[in-house]
This record gives sequence, structure tokens and C-alpha cells, in this order.
Amino acid sequence: MRKLLLLPALLLGTAFNALAEVHERVLDNGLKVLVKPDDRAPIVTSQVWYKVGSSYEPGGLTGVSHALEHMMFKGTENLEPGEFSEIIAENGGDENAFTGTDYTAYFQNLAADRLEIAFELEAERMRRLTLPEDEFEKELEVVKEERRLRTDDDPQSLTYEQFAATAFQASPYRNPVIGWPSDLGSMQVEDLRAWYRKWYAPNNATLVVVGDVDPEQVFKLAEKYFGPLAAGAIAPPKPRTEPKQRGERRLVVKAPAKEPYLLIGYKVPVLASANEQWEPYALEILASVLDGGASARFSRELVRGERVAASAGAGYNAFTRLPGLFTLSGVPAGGHRVDELEQALLRQVERVRTEPVAPEELARIRTQLIAAKVYERDSVFYQAMQLGQLETVGLGWELVDEYVNRLSAVTPEQVQAVAAKYLVPEARTVARLEPQPLDQTGVQGRDTQEADIQHTAAINIGAEGYDG
Repeated sequence: MRKLLLLPALLLGTAFNALAEVHERVLDNGLKVLVKPDDRAPIVTSQVWYKVGSSYEPGGLTGVSHALEHMMFKGTENLEPGEFSEIIAENGGDENAFTGTDYTAYFQNLAADRLEIAFELEAERMRRLTLPEDEFEKELEVVKEERRLRTDDDPQSLTYEQFAATAFQASPYRNPVIGWPSDLGSMQVEDLRAWYRKWYAPNNATLVVVGDVDPEQVFKLAEKYFGPLAAGAIAPPKPRTEPKQRGERRLVVKAPAKEPYLLIGYKVPVLASANEQWEPYALEILASVLDGGASARFSRELVRGERVAASAGAGYNAFTRLPGLFTLSGVPAGGHRVDELEQALLRQVERVRTEPVAPEELARIRTQLIAAKVYERDSVFYQAMQLGQLETVGLGWELVDEYVNRLSAVTPEQVQAVAAKYLVPEARTVARLEPQPLDQTGVQGRDTQEADIQHTAAINIGAEGYDG
């Protein structure tokens, strides 16, 4: 067993030290360019990350970042609607985009010798988007349908949306990335034009390239295509600080569903806001202690042991711009009530608050977590994702080098300390999905056990967003 526990440490020597090869350059117009060579295959991923997402949106304009993401494929001064995607496909590549709370990102995966095509196209739409009204009207209906399918008709997503709006009062994380229905209903193309002018500029973006490339050649291409673009007058968003929560909040969501669903969230710091820099790493280890695979406590004790849960999960994301939530979620097993599941989850919380994790258990959990981080580096796309996300939320891409070492340094006492400090009733929000008959509205419903698993995965990778 000791040899197995040493395996991730051996992997770190190659996977994480290789990140010293990240090359950085800032163009005169403010565009930051990050290049990470990886010659294991003749491919490249190119990503442009803009520092704007749903947490930047004021009331009445929720969903505008995501709607603009859709319209980025609908024509520029020199490209017809849809032509961007056609050119990438003709060159054997694939492309898409996604919007989150803190960023909007666009990517292309191509053969390495086709990188110049991606740069030419992305530079074109960075400052020359046309936003035709007829295309906007059609695409807005697509966005509304996306909301209906992925939120309104999905009981788990609907519950999470109401949960976030209750947990947060002032923080913009209370608003859904896709937007509230009333805001989508009143959205105009001029809203998107103003949003584009305000945020889409080279000095508000990071270009990330990972793959079989030469950094100096990439910088030359970036200078050729992005260098001539004018910088914008970017003003940071006004702070919207969440006030201290002074008591537990509860809500019930009634929607057509097959099974009840439970969400519990606690207010916690993230790397950008923590007074003690070790706390977010301890919170991440804590989430893995509870929900780090088949051997973690929830699966071992609640699903297979007590059999009170059909599924149970824990989630935490340290890489956000503003403070967030440590979440617990679950679906009760057949024959058990949601009350029983809630009490079982809270007993697990009380245990980590009052008892330190055994060193052997912590070593096993940490080994699994670190190994997972290492294996993620097999993907050039995910390498670029990490660099882009860290840079865009203001943490700096260099954190990738430190991340695993910080996780490795977490002690049992620190895990207990963050549980005792933050997993407290007065900072807790509890949401319950109360299933209604599936034929009530003609909605078929989605199995909440499957949804619970997918939601937990989304939280763990910070993917609280929508792809285009």
C-alpha cells in the first residue's frame, strides 16, 4: 500500500514541474498570452477567456453574457452568420464556447498547423461583431428554449436555481447564468451591443494556447492578428458584498419529479477571499473526505452502510471571483424520507466538526485527489482550462504550480478547523424538492438521482455555466 500511495508523488515530478514551461507575454493593447508546449500529439487548443460572466450583470440584464456568447457565432464585419464554425470544421477542428459566473470563454481544437486560422477568426470577432437584429431574435428563442429544457423542466436544476437565490442576498451569484425568464423576455439586441462594447476588448481577455507549438511562433501570430486591435476602457464591476448570514434559511421547491431532492449549502471563503490561505485547500480536502469516490464517507456510510441515500454528494470550488458555498446534496433511498437523509448528512457534518480525520483516511483521500489532478493533465484542453480559469478570476496562472503542494500540506487538524468554523447552522441554507405528479404539466421529468450526480460533478469542476 505504501508504494501505491507514493505513485502520485512520482507523477508530480513530471506533470506539475512541466508547468514551469508556461510562457507569458502581454501585448501593447493589454492582451495576455499564455503558451504551454505539449508535443505528445500534433494538436493544439486555443482559448480566449474574457473577464465577464453572469456575476458582472446588473438587475434586469441577467443572461446577457450567455446570450452574447451565442451571438458571437452570428456574423462579423467579414464573416457571415455561421461562417466561423464552417471554417473551423473545414479545417478538421471543433469549437464551442461556455459562459460561467466569472468568465466567458471561446475555444478551438485543431491540428497544430492550423492555429493561425483560429487566431484570425477570434481576432475578427473580438472587435468586429455585427450583432444583426434578425439573428438576435432567432437566437434569443434558442436561449429561452435552452432555459426551458435545462432549468424549468429539470427539477434538480430548478431547485438549485431557487437555492442559490435564497442562499445569496447581495452577491451576484444569486442570479442564474442563463438569466431570469423576465430578463430574457425584455432583452433587446442593443443590450448585447452595449455589453459587447463594455467588456470585449484585448485588455479584458487572456489568450491561452496549449499543444504542439513553439511559443515564439505563437507570440508572433498573436501580435499579427490581435496586436492591431484597440484596447477598451474597462472599469471593474462595483463590489456586491454578501452580508453576514444570521440564521438558517429554508425553502421548498414544488415541481414535477420522480424523487425528492435535498440541497444544503454553507457560506465559505475561496482563494480570492480567504484570510487564511490554507483554508480553501482544507475545504477541498474536506469535500473529498465526504464525497471522494466509492471509499469516501457518504458512499461508504450513507449509500452502502445505512442505505438512507440513493446518492449523496459534496461540492466546493475554490477558484471563483467571489465567496461561494460548500454544498451537500442527495436523494433519499427507497423507503426513506428526505428528513432522514437530512439528519444523516448533518450527522456527517457534526462528525467532521468534532473529530479529526484519521491520518490514514486523509492520506488515502489526498492521494486519490492528487492523482486525479495529475491525470487531468493528459488533456491539452484541460491544461488550458486551468490556466485560463485561474488567470481570469484573478488568482494568476502560476497557482497551478503550487496547487498540489498546498493540498499535500493540509493536516487533519486543518480539515476539522474549517468544518468547525464554516459548517455552522447560522450560515446554512437548506432546499428541498417536493415532487409533484409528473403528468401535472405534461413534463416527463428527469431522474433526480442522475441529476444529483451530475450537479455534484459540475460543482467540483466549477462548471456552473452554459455552453453555447
